[in-house]
Amino acid sequence: MSQDLARLASVIERGDPERFLAVMAAPPDLRARLFAIYAVNLEIARAPYASPEPLVAQMRLQFWADLSDALQAGRALPAHEWAAPLAASLPARDAGLLSDLVAARMRDTTNDGFADEAAFSAYIEATGAGLLWMAARSLRAQDMFEPAIRAIGWAMGLANYLRAIPALEEKGHAPLHDGRPSTVAHFARMALGKLRAARIERGMIPAHVTPALYAAWLAEPILKKAAAHPALVAQGGLEPSEAGKRLRLAYVSLTGRW
Repeated sequence: MSQDLARLASVIERGDPERFLAVMAAPPDLRARLFAIYAVNLEIARAPYASPEPLVAQMRLQFWADLSDALQAGRALPAHEWAAPLAASLPARDAGLLSDLVAARMRDTTNDGFADEAAFSAYIEATGAGLLWMAARSLRAQDMFEPAIRAIGWAMGLANYLRAIPALEEKGHAPLHDGRPSTVAHFARMALGKLRAARIERGMIPAHVTPALYAAWLAEPILKKAAAHPALVAQGGLEPSEAGKRLRLAYVSLTGRW
């Protein structure tokens, strides 16, 4: 393992351990690209909370917006240790996905709630569906698979967001436009429907792209729990057991299915 790859892996292992395990289940020759995508995502996700001053957080996010613009235009990239790995992993035509991710995270620099269901869904689209499509594009996924992969990413994004709600509330955020259990269950069922629809195309997605989907390895059990027992979301009760996690990852690793 090269020094740069080891550094990327170490950062993800500490800051995003579940995605680290997902990447380690991928073939070794694909890991560097996925690690680069997830390292940048981790930086962007952390930026809104790096300072109590919204302006400082927004400036941090603006750096990544500028980097995305430079990548799209083929200009020299701003200095950052993950800039070169990202450029080597993400085709320039897909840098707009990074811009969408940054724009969505800008709202995290304030305590403003979502105006309605459409606004919340768009946020999950950018931070979940867009992220997984970015990972898939780093493995050179063809455009024909974008709808299915985005559907999986939306489900992944919602599952992760529901798990984060207690922490977001502690920070003073209003995580949902409507926090009633019935609304939580509605979104969880919607995400499960997206997963079921995407599985119809699972066999057609090329083997070299499938490892990007491993990041969704915990989405289904979390969403099923949220749909059946939505009150658990506010209690932080969606976390799978460690034994359940091990079994789930073993299943994904052995079968290539998510």
